[in-house]
Amino acid sequence: MHKAHERSPGGAPGAIRHARAYELASALAFAGSRRRIFGRLVALAGVRVGDEVLDVGCGPGYLTSLAAQASPGGRAVGVDVSEQMVEEARRKRAGGNCSFVLGKAEALDLPDASFDVVLSSLAIHHIPEEARGQAFAEMFRVLRHGGRVLIADFQPPKGRLARHLVGAAAGETMRDNPVERIAPMLRDAGFDLGATTRVSWFLHCVRADKPL
Repeated sequence: MHKAHERSPGGAPGAIRHARAYELASALAFAGSRRRIFGRLVALAGVRVGDEVLDVGCGPGYLTSLAAQASPGGRAVGVDVSEQMVEEARRKRAGGNCSFVLGKAEALDLPDASFDVVLSSLAIHHIPEEARGQAFAEMFRVLRHGGRVLIADFQPPKGRLARHLVGAAAGETMRDNPVERIAPMLRDAGFDLGATTRVSWFLHCVRADKPL
């Protein structure tokens, strides 16, 4: 498994170690397109001026910071289970209307109905499979009625060689990532499903709304 994707030992299954290595690897992997791709996610989620946005599994906070820029007068909060990721996000991107907290997606220490938008990018496959349903339930809980959620996760390639390369570089979790389960799990959590979109060749995105 790639060093940047090694998981932390102990009480935080799904956490990624080596935050700075992950940040560098992410920037390189997007080959100069990171701002365009993540900006597209912010747009798909419909982030507007004054919105309060939660980024679940924020990693080093790049998407959180773009959401904060898109919502002047509001705020963006990133939450991650990895202490190293939260520390790196605070070091590089905290300030103004952008902040970061430590926490688990399946047990968010945040009030009910406190956000207009929930984002999550390249994080769901890191949540233990048995906890993913509860994570979506938590996203539903913290959203206001009429709020939006956008989930973006890695779409594994179909070719045998490409899948082998993904498995060798990033591990079986990404190679076999079941993105087709995201929409049904959002529906089971109570969301009204919207569009499913592919952003770039590798991001499977599902938009949903919390009913009014």
